[in-house]
Amino acid sequence: MLSERRLQVLRAIVQDYVGTEEPVGSKALTERHSLGVSPATVRNDMAALEDEGYIAQPHTSAGRIPTDKGYRLFVDKLAGVKPMTAPERRAIQNFLEGAVDLDDVVARTVRLLAQLTRQVAVVQYPSLTRSTVRHVELLSLAPARVMLVLITDTGRVEQRVVDCPVPFGEASLADLRARLNSRVANRRFADVPSLVEDLPEAFEHEDRGTVSTVLSTLLETLVEENEERLMIGGTANLTRFGHDFPLTIRPVLEALEEQVVLLKLLGEAQDPGVTVRIGHENAHEGLNSTSVVSVGYGSGGEAVAKLGVVGPTRMDYPGTMGAVRAVARYVGQILAES
Repeated sequence: MLSERRLQVLRAIVQDYVGTEEPVGSKALTERHSLGVSPATVRNDMAALEDEGYIAQPHTSAGRIPTDKGYRLFVDKLAGVKPMTAPERRAIQNFLEGAVDLDDVVARTVRLLAQLTRQVAVVQYPSLTRSTVRHVELLSLAPARVMLVLITDTGRVEQRVVDCPVPFGEASLADLRARLNSRVANRRFADVPSLVEDLPEAFEHEDRGTVSTVLSTLLETLVEENEERLMIGGTANLTRFGHDFPLTIRPVLEALEEQVVLLKLLGEAQDPGVTVRIGHENAHEGLNSTSVVSVGYGSGGEAVAKLGVVGPTRMDYPGTMGAVRAVARYVGQILAES
């Protein structure tokens, strides 16, 4: 275990390196921070921190920089989440409240996160599997063609055209719409199949084939795998940090192009808290020089998806964690009210 003084020295090194982009020496530390000890003592503490792998000497200068292990300890023990100011919170709320639909919410969230953190922002669309049915609408397009519209509690809208085996009258369509919503409205997607399995039996024999066709389309919509969608923005921000990457930012950019990689980066939506993965904690080799800060968002206290940012390990962790958490909270509120 590190002593309290050495933890203070590590905190000061991280803060200075993030702020100045320059390796930090003992003289600068004692001048900029009230550590209450001599430069010689600070040098000894830095030597101990280096021996234990928390800081490293990038070249022959006297300065040191934090390692992944040092950043990890800083995030776990030394960094409080920096709260957003009242004007910042109002700006976030006003910007997101102008959204007209779910696509607009996600697009605005990506733009906002990238601007606030000056990193790459990634926002996952709400997962259908963790959503609740708000309403099912059925519209007649032709005597034997129906439009099925599924609206979720997260504001997601899915539309499907259903070709019916025989013509289906308006009265029958209205009856199916009413019976369907009485069973599935405000119910979780996972429960829907069992709730509707005997519904065709409630209709006349000649209508059962059409009812079954509509239900099949509904159930296919619930389980389609194209739900794992996400949006990314602010990639150009990485060019500001060229010297933070060992050789080139190309491996980072290539990794960010792979949706599967990004979904794994964000992690499982069931974990609603702020998660920070630093450097080599990211499984994808191309992202070993980056850190990922992510958090779940959703309505009613349950995460339905994740959002986060990707940037160099030399990151303002308290500020980034605060921004990601605040944006997620407002997105959840907007989805709950939509």
